[in-house]
Amino acid sequence: MLGMAVWDVAVRPAREQFGYWREVICEAFVPLAPAPLCPVEGFRSRVETRPYNRIVRARIASQPQRTSHGIREVARTDGAYVFVNLQIAGTCAAEQGGRRSLVRPGQFTVVDTTEPYRFEFARPWRMVSHRLPPDILGGCLEALRRQTADCGPDECAGAVVAAVMSSMWRLDGSARAAVTSDVEHALVAALSAATAERGGVGTDRRSTLRAEVQRQVERRLSDPALDVGSLSRRLGVSPRTLHAAVSAGGETFAAMVRRRRLERAATLLADPGSRTTVTEVAASVGFDGPSSFSRAFRREFGRSPTEARRAAVAQRGQSTRTD
Repeated sequence: MLGMAVWDVAVRPAREQFGYWREVICEAFVPLAPAPLCPVEGFRSRVETRPYNRIVRARIASQPQRTSHGIREVARTDGAYVFVNLQIAGTCAAEQGGRRSLVRPGQFTVVDTTEPYRFEFARPWRMVSHRLPPDILGGCLEALRRQTADCGPDECAGAVVAAVMSSMWRLDGSARAAVTSDVEHALVAALSAATAERGGVGTDRRSTLRAEVQRQVERRLSDPALDVGSLSRRLGVSPRTLHAAVSAGGETFAAMVRRRRLERAATLLADPGSRTTVTEVAASVGFDGPSSFSRAFRREFGRSPTEARRAAVAQRGQSTRTD
């Protein structure tokens, strides 16, 4: 999909409109093979795309048709993407991986471009579509792939997905990187919650949420303000739910954060070529000062950060002499 662009099929002569539509959707999305449901003279349709950091948003209005992304189209697709499609008007019969659902206004569905899928629109329709690179989906990616072409409900977590997608359309794509990153996380968190909700099994929901918490913690280890309150707000869950999901993995949230901070610090200190001071290492993993960092490091590893660095340098020197 390209950057910000508008394609209005109605500007073409009626006899050329469907052929132009075929070109438009292949350029704006991925290789697709559309077919009208009945003979038509014209095919008034419109697509607008807007990039937002790593997500590309699109708004589509078109006529009744079948649209397939078959084996040939999969082979011609440049890259792997996940599309989240929010139905605004009309209905979409979606099919992928043996699953089929009828998506109504206010509901959404997800498709994976690495596998064939098909849409059927029985009457004029409108849709908001977001293209996501798979790696930003973190722990919920595999669960999403097991639910492609399923109908996301227009209530509970599904309603949050719809609200976030609708709100994102109005946002300025040139916002600061920190802002766009937060918005992306909000959409991923909503998708994760909706996916877990549709999974229907409590342990699966906790596992999905725990994987997302771990991903967020890795991204924010340097943030001293990282805590249950800020992370639960970002993920759209209650602190109690977040605590329960993490504790099901065998440790508390605070213990997980402390462990990962100290493990990353140990990795940094073990680099004999690094000129980063112990104070700088402490700050880079979210400690508020070298004293608290040194105490925590000694409790975890039985020696101070300075001793750990000296040991790494000595080991490096011994290895060099041996070589």
